[in-house]
Amino acid sequence: MSVNSNLIQFNKEIKVIRQKQLTEKIAIVDGQPGCGKTMLSPIITTFQRVELLSFAFEVEFICRLFHLNKIDSDAAIAMVRMLVDHKLYQTMMGRDTNFRYRDSSSVFNDSNPWRYFKRIFQQGEMIIPTRIKNERPILNITTHDLLSRSEPILSGLGDVALLIEVVRHPLYMVKQQQLNMERLVDNARDIQINIEYKGRQLPYFAQGWEEQFINANTMEQAVYCIEKTTIATNEKREIWKEKNEHSILTIPFEKFVLDPWPYLKEIEEKLGTKIGSRTNKMMRKQNVPRDKIAQGLDLEIYKRCGWVPPIEGATERDELLVRRKDVSREASEDTMLILDKLCEEYEKLYWNPDNVTQN
Repeated sequence: MSVNSNLIQFNKEIKVIRQKQLTEKIAIVDGQPGCGKTMLSPIITTFQRVELLSFAFEVEFICRLFHLNKIDSDAAIAMVRMLVDHKLYQTMMGRDTNFRYRDSSSVFNDSNPWRYFKRIFQQGEMIIPTRIKNERPILNITTHDLLSRSEPILSGLGDVALLIEVVRHPLYMVKQQQLNMERLVDNARDIQINIEYKGRQLPYFAQGWEEQFINANTMEQAVYCIEKTTIATNEKREIWKEKNEHSILTIPFEKFVLDPWPYLKEIEEKLGTKIGSRTNKMMRKQNVPRDKIAQGLDLEIYKRCGWVPPIEGATERDELLVRRKDVSREASEDTMLILDKLCEEYEKLYWNPDNVTQN
Protein backbone atom coordinates (compact mmCIF):
# COMPACT_ATOMS: atom_id res chain seq x y z
CA MET A 1 0.00 0.00 0.00
CA SER A 2 1.53 3.32 -1.04
CA VAL A 3 0.90 6.68 0.62
CA ASN A 4 0.91 9.99 -1.23
CA SER A 5 3.02 12.31 0.91
CA ASN A 6 1.48 15.34 -0.83
CA LEU A 7 -1.98 14.64 0.55
CA ILE A 8 -1.26 16.33 3.89
CA GLN A 9 0.48 19.60 4.60
CA PHE A 10 1.28 20.21 8.25
CA ASN A 11 -0.10 23.43 9.71
CA LYS A 12 2.74 24.93 11.74
CA GLU A 13 0.57 27.82 12.91
CA ILE A 14 -1.66 25.61 15.07
CA LYS A 15 -0.20 24.46 18.39
CA VAL A 16 -1.74 21.36 19.93
CA ILE A 17 -2.00 21.51 23.73
CA ARG A 18 -3.52 19.79 26.75
CA GLN A 19 -3.30 21.98 29.83
CA LYS A 20 -5.30 20.18 32.53
CA GLN A 21 -4.29 16.73 33.73
CA LEU A 22 -6.31 13.99 35.44
CA THR A 23 -3.30 11.83 36.25
CA GLU A 24 -1.45 12.92 39.38
CA LYS A 25 1.15 10.13 39.42
CA ILE A 26 2.22 7.41 37.02
CA ALA A 27 4.76 4.62 37.43
CA ILE A 28 6.38 3.68 34.12
CA VAL A 29 8.32 0.41 34.35
CA ASP A 30 10.63 0.34 31.36
CA GLY A 31 13.56 -1.59 29.96
CA GLN A 32 14.88 -3.65 27.10
CA PRO A 33 13.25 -6.96 26.11
CA GLY A 34 14.19 -9.65 28.60
CA CYS A 35 15.16 -7.26 31.41
CA GLY A 36 12.52 -8.41 33.90
CA LYS A 37 9.84 -5.71 33.66
CA THR A 38 6.99 -8.15 34.09
CA MET A 39 8.56 -9.44 37.30
CA LEU A 40 8.65 -5.95 38.85
CA SER A 41 5.38 -4.45 37.62
CA PRO A 42 3.06 -6.92 39.42
CA ILE A 43 4.90 -6.24 42.67
CA ILE A 44 4.36 -2.50 42.26
CA THR A 45 0.63 -3.08 41.77
CA THR A 46 0.45 -4.23 45.39
CA PHE A 47 1.44 -0.79 46.67
CA GLN A 48 -1.38 1.36 48.02
CA ARG A 49 -3.36 3.21 45.31
CA VAL A 50 -1.38 1.63 42.46
CA GLU A 51 -3.48 0.34 39.57
CA LEU A 52 -3.32 -2.89 37.57
CA LEU A 53 -0.32 -3.44 35.32
CA SER A 54 -1.11 -2.27 31.79
CA PHE A 55 0.73 -1.64 28.55
CA ALA A 56 0.81 1.69 26.73
CA PHE A 57 1.74 0.86 23.16
CA GLU A 58 0.18 4.06 21.80
CA VAL A 59 2.52 6.15 23.94
CA GLU A 60 5.47 4.10 22.70
CA PHE A 61 4.44 4.64 19.08
CA ILE A 62 4.19 8.40 19.56
CA CYS A 63 7.61 8.61 21.21
CA ARG A 64 9.17 6.59 18.40
CA LEU A 65 7.55 8.71 15.71
CA PHE A 66 8.80 11.84 17.47
CA HIS A 67 12.29 10.37 17.67
CA LEU A 68 12.14 9.75 13.91
CA ASN A 69 11.12 13.41 13.46
CA LYS A 70 7.76 12.37 11.98
CA ILE A 71 5.56 14.22 14.47
CA ASP A 72 5.85 17.72 15.91
CA SER A 73 6.84 18.13 19.55
CA ASP A 74 3.65 19.97 20.57
CA ALA A 75 1.47 17.22 19.09
CA ALA A 76 3.59 14.44 20.65
CA ILE A 77 3.50 16.02 24.11
CA ALA A 78 -0.24 16.72 23.97
CA MET A 79 -0.98 13.19 22.75
CA VAL A 80 1.08 11.63 25.54
CA ARG A 81 -0.75 13.69 28.17
CA MET A 82 -4.10 12.86 26.59
CA LEU A 83 -3.47 9.12 26.24
CA VAL A 84 -2.24 8.77 29.83
CA ASP A 85 -5.39 10.52 31.09
CA HIS A 86 -7.55 8.41 28.79
CA LYS A 87 -6.00 5.20 30.12
CA LEU A 88 -6.60 6.28 33.72
CA TYR A 89 -10.17 7.39 32.98
CA GLN A 90 -11.00 4.11 31.24
CA THR A 91 -9.39 2.10 34.03
CA MET A 92 -11.46 3.88 36.68
CA MET A 93 -14.58 3.32 34.56
CA GLY A 94 -13.95 -0.42 34.29
CA ARG A 95 -13.36 -0.14 30.54
CA ASP A 96 -10.48 -1.48 28.46
CA THR A 97 -9.48 -3.73 31.38
CA ASN A 98 -7.82 -7.03 30.55
CA PHE A 99 -9.86 -10.02 31.75
CA ARG A 100 -7.97 -12.54 29.61
CA TYR A 101 -7.08 -15.14 32.21
CA ARG A 102 -3.52 -16.12 31.23
CA ASP A 103 -2.13 -12.67 30.35
CA SER A 104 0.44 -11.09 32.64
CA SER A 105 -1.61 -7.88 32.57
CA SER A 106 -4.85 -9.71 33.42
CA VAL A 107 -7.12 -8.71 36.28
CA PHE A 108 -6.76 -12.31 37.47
CA ASN A 109 -3.03 -11.80 37.99
CA ASP A 110 -3.54 -8.60 39.97
CA SER A 111 -3.15 -8.65 43.75
CA ASN A 112 -6.67 -7.25 44.21
CA PRO A 113 -8.79 -8.32 41.22
CA TRP A 114 -12.15 -7.65 42.88
CA ARG A 115 -11.79 -3.88 42.55
CA TYR A 116 -12.01 -4.25 38.77
CA PHE A 117 -15.12 -6.42 38.95
CA LYS A 118 -16.74 -3.83 41.20
CA ARG A 119 -16.02 -1.02 38.76
CA ILE A 120 -18.07 -2.73 36.08
CA PHE A 121 -21.18 -2.07 38.17
CA GLN A 122 -20.27 1.31 39.65
CA GLN A 123 -21.40 4.68 38.38
CA GLY A 124 -19.10 6.33 35.89
CA GLU A 125 -18.85 9.20 33.44
CA MET A 126 -19.26 12.52 35.29
CA ILE A 127 -18.18 11.25 38.71
CA ILE A 128 -14.87 9.75 37.50
CA PRO A 129 -12.81 12.98 37.84
CA THR A 130 -14.05 13.36 41.42
CA ARG A 131 -13.25 9.72 42.17
CA ILE A 132 -9.76 10.21 40.76
CA LYS A 133 -9.26 13.31 42.90
CA ASN A 134 -10.45 11.53 46.05
CA GLU A 135 -8.78 8.16 45.55
CA ARG A 136 -5.57 9.49 43.92
CA PRO A 137 -4.88 6.33 41.88
CA ILE A 138 -1.38 5.76 40.57
CA LEU A 139 -1.35 4.55 36.98
CA ASN A 140 1.04 1.64 36.44
CA ILE A 141 2.21 1.01 32.90
CA THR A 142 4.91 -1.21 31.49
CA THR A 143 6.74 -0.06 28.37
CA HIS A 144 9.31 -1.48 25.99
CA ASP A 145 12.58 0.38 25.47
CA LEU A 146 10.90 3.75 26.02
CA LEU A 147 13.67 5.60 27.87
CA SER A 148 15.93 5.83 24.82
CA ARG A 149 13.17 7.69 22.98
CA SER A 150 11.36 9.34 25.87
CA GLU A 151 11.50 13.06 25.07
CA PRO A 152 7.68 13.57 24.94
CA ILE A 153 7.28 11.77 28.30
CA LEU A 154 9.89 13.90 30.04
CA SER A 155 8.56 17.14 28.56
CA GLY A 156 4.86 16.26 28.75
CA LEU A 157 4.50 14.56 32.13
CA GLY A 158 7.31 16.04 34.19
CA ASP A 159 6.90 15.35 37.92
CA VAL A 160 3.79 13.26 37.26
CA ALA A 161 5.94 10.42 35.91
CA LEU A 162 8.33 8.15 37.76
CA LEU A 163 10.27 6.16 35.19
CA ILE A 164 11.52 2.94 36.78
CA GLU A 165 14.20 1.57 34.49
CA VAL A 166 15.06 -2.12 34.86
CA VAL A 167 18.54 -3.03 33.60
CA ARG A 168 19.92 -6.55 33.29
CA HIS A 169 23.09 -8.35 32.27
CA PRO A 170 23.23 -8.55 28.43
CA LEU A 171 23.75 -12.32 28.49
CA TYR A 172 20.37 -12.70 30.18
CA MET A 173 18.62 -10.54 27.56
CA VAL A 174 20.21 -11.60 24.30
CA LYS A 175 18.25 -14.83 23.76
CA GLN A 176 14.85 -13.20 24.04
CA GLN A 177 15.95 -10.41 21.73
CA GLN A 178 17.17 -12.95 19.19
CA LEU A 179 13.81 -14.70 19.34
CA ASN A 180 12.11 -11.33 18.79
CA MET A 181 14.20 -10.84 15.66
CA GLU A 182 13.20 -14.29 14.38
CA ARG A 183 9.50 -14.12 15.20
CA LEU A 184 8.50 -10.47 14.94
CA VAL A 185 10.66 -8.60 12.43
CA ASP A 186 8.84 -8.25 9.10
CA ASN A 187 5.86 -10.13 10.53
CA ALA A 188 2.31 -8.79 10.24
CA ARG A 189 1.71 -9.86 13.85
CA ASP A 190 4.23 -7.27 15.03
CA ILE A 191 2.22 -4.04 15.36
CA GLN A 192 5.17 -1.72 15.42
CA ILE A 193 6.75 1.40 13.89
CA ASN A 194 8.77 0.43 10.84
CA ILE A 195 10.89 2.41 8.41
CA GLU A 196 11.60 1.99 4.72
CA TYR A 197 15.18 1.43 3.62
CA LYS A 198 16.03 0.70 -0.02
CA GLY A 199 12.56 -0.68 -0.58
CA ARG A 200 12.69 -2.91 2.51
CA GLN A 201 10.73 -2.66 5.75
CA LEU A 202 12.95 -2.49 8.81
CA PRO A 203 12.08 -2.06 12.50
CA TYR A 204 12.32 1.48 13.90
CA PHE A 205 15.32 0.61 16.08
CA ALA A 206 17.46 -0.17 12.99
CA GLN A 207 17.38 3.50 11.98
CA GLY A 208 20.97 4.70 11.60
CA TRP A 209 22.49 1.23 11.27
CA GLU A 210 20.35 -0.25 8.52
CA GLU A 211 23.16 -1.96 6.56
CA GLN A 212 24.57 -3.54 9.70
CA PHE A 213 21.11 -4.85 10.57
CA ILE A 214 20.48 -6.29 7.09
CA ASN A 215 23.85 -8.05 6.90
CA ALA A 216 23.62 -9.65 10.36
CA ASN A 217 21.99 -12.88 11.46
CA THR A 218 19.35 -12.76 14.20
CA MET A 219 21.81 -13.35 17.06
CA GLU A 220 24.08 -10.60 15.80
CA GLN A 221 21.09 -8.29 15.34
CA ALA A 222 20.17 -8.90 18.98
CA VAL A 223 23.67 -7.99 20.19
CA TYR A 224 23.80 -4.87 18.01
CA CYS A 225 20.35 -3.83 19.24
CA ILE A 226 21.42 -4.17 22.88
CA GLU A 227 24.52 -2.11 22.10
CA LYS A 228 22.69 0.73 20.29
CA THR A 229 19.86 0.83 22.82
CA THR A 230 22.24 0.87 25.78
CA ILE A 231 24.15 3.84 24.32
CA ALA A 232 20.94 5.78 23.61
CA THR A 233 19.48 4.91 27.01
CA ASN A 234 22.61 6.06 28.85
CA GLU A 235 22.35 9.43 27.12
CA LYS A 236 18.65 9.88 27.93
CA ARG A 237 19.11 8.76 31.54
CA GLU A 238 21.51 11.64 32.11
CA ILE A 239 19.02 14.09 30.60
CA TRP A 240 16.27 12.82 32.93
CA LYS A 241 18.57 13.22 35.92
CA GLU A 242 19.48 16.77 34.87
CA LYS A 243 15.82 17.74 34.49
CA ASN A 244 14.63 16.04 37.69
CA GLU A 245 16.73 13.37 39.40
CA HIS A 246 13.69 12.21 41.40
CA SER A 247 11.77 11.30 38.21
CA ILE A 248 13.92 8.28 37.34
CA LEU A 249 15.02 5.20 39.22
CA THR A 250 17.38 2.59 37.76
CA ILE A 251 17.10 -0.92 39.21
CA PRO A 252 19.54 -3.71 38.32
CA PHE A 253 17.51 -6.90 37.98
CA GLU A 254 20.14 -9.04 39.67
CA LYS A 255 20.39 -6.90 42.79
CA PHE A 256 16.62 -6.59 43.05
CA VAL A 257 15.83 -10.31 42.94
CA LEU A 258 18.50 -11.03 45.55
CA ASP A 259 17.65 -8.13 47.89
CA PRO A 260 14.54 -6.20 46.81
CA TRP A 261 13.78 -4.18 49.93
CA PRO A 262 16.04 -1.15 49.39
CA TYR A 263 14.52 -0.64 45.94
CA LEU A 264 10.95 -1.19 47.14
CA LYS A 265 11.45 1.45 49.82
CA GLU A 266 12.77 3.89 47.22
CA ILE A 267 9.80 3.23 44.92
CA GLU A 268 7.49 3.73 47.88
CA GLU A 269 9.08 7.11 48.62
CA LYS A 270 9.22 8.35 45.04
CA LEU A 271 5.58 7.40 44.31
CA GLY A 272 4.35 8.87 47.58
CA THR A 273 2.62 5.66 48.60
CA LYS A 274 3.12 2.67 50.90
CA ILE A 275 3.96 -0.98 50.44
CA GLY A 276 0.68 -2.88 50.64
CA SER A 277 -0.59 -5.83 52.63
CA ARG A 278 -0.38 -8.04 49.54
CA THR A 279 3.21 -7.14 48.59
CA ASN A 280 4.87 -10.11 50.29
CA LYS A 281 2.43 -12.54 48.68
CA MET A 282 3.12 -11.15 45.20
CA MET A 283 6.86 -11.27 45.82
CA ARG A 284 6.60 -14.96 46.69
CA LYS A 285 4.64 -15.47 43.48
CA GLN A 286 7.49 -13.80 41.54
CA ASN A 287 10.06 -15.83 43.52
CA VAL A 288 11.61 -12.69 45.02
CA PRO A 289 13.94 -12.68 46.85
CA ARG A 290 15.71 -15.69 45.42
CA ASP A 291 19.02 -17.44 46.02
CA LYS A 292 20.13 -17.39 42.40
CA ILE A 293 19.52 -14.99 39.50
CA ALA A 294 18.26 -17.65 37.08
CA GLN A 295 15.60 -18.95 39.48
CA GLY A 296 12.76 -17.36 37.54
CA LEU A 297 9.22 -18.61 37.09
CA ASP A 298 8.69 -21.84 35.17
CA LEU A 299 5.95 -20.36 33.01
CA GLU A 300 5.19 -21.06 29.36
CA ILE A 301 5.48 -17.37 28.41
CA TYR A 302 9.00 -17.15 29.86
CA LYS A 303 10.12 -20.44 28.33
CA ARG A 304 8.82 -19.14 25.00
CA CYS A 305 11.10 -16.13 25.48
CA GLY A 306 14.18 -18.25 26.08
CA TRP A 307 14.16 -18.85 29.83
CA VAL A 308 15.89 -22.00 31.04
CA PRO A 309 16.17 -23.24 34.64
CA PRO A 310 19.44 -22.71 36.52
CA ILE A 311 22.18 -25.31 36.38
CA GLU A 312 22.42 -27.26 39.61
CA GLY A 313 25.59 -26.41 41.50
CA ALA A 314 26.67 -23.72 39.03
CA THR A 315 27.92 -20.33 40.15
CA GLU A 316 26.53 -17.07 38.78
CA ARG A 317 29.62 -16.79 36.57
CA ASP A 318 29.09 -20.36 35.31
CA GLU A 319 25.54 -19.45 34.27
CA LEU A 320 26.84 -16.48 32.29
CA LEU A 321 29.56 -18.54 30.59
CA VAL A 322 26.99 -21.09 29.40
CA ARG A 323 24.92 -18.28 27.88
CA ARG A 324 27.97 -16.70 26.27
CA LYS A 325 28.90 -20.04 24.69
CA ASP A 326 25.40 -20.29 23.21
CA VAL A 327 25.77 -16.84 21.63
CA SER A 328 29.25 -17.58 20.27
CA ARG A 329 27.89 -20.48 18.22
CA GLU A 330 25.95 -18.03 16.04
CA ALA A 331 27.74 -14.69 16.32
CA SER A 332 30.93 -13.51 14.62
CA GLU A 333 34.13 -12.73 16.52
CA ASP A 334 33.57 -9.00 16.03
CA THR A 335 30.07 -9.31 17.46
CA MET A 336 31.40 -11.24 20.45
CA LEU A 337 33.86 -8.42 21.13
CA ILE A 338 30.92 -6.01 21.29
CA LEU A 339 28.99 -8.35 23.59
CA ASP A 340 31.99 -8.86 25.88
CA LYS A 341 32.44 -5.11 26.18
CA LEU A 342 28.76 -4.67 27.04
CA CYS A 343 29.05 -7.36 29.71
CA GLU A 344 32.20 -5.85 31.17
CA GLU A 345 30.60 -2.40 31.40
CA TYR A 346 27.44 -3.82 32.97
CA GLU A 347 29.37 -5.76 35.61
CA LYS A 348 31.42 -2.66 36.42
CA LEU A 349 28.37 -0.40 36.76
CA TYR A 350 25.65 -2.61 38.22
CA TRP A 351 26.44 -6.17 39.27
CA ASN A 352 29.57 -8.29 39.54
CA PRO A 353 28.68 -12.00 39.54
CA ASP A 354 32.02 -12.87 41.10
CA ASN A 355 31.07 -10.99 44.27
CA VAL A 356 27.94 -13.07 44.88
CA THR A 357 28.06 -15.53 47.76
CA GLN A 358 26.55 -18.86 46.73
CA ASN A 359 24.12 -20.50 49.16
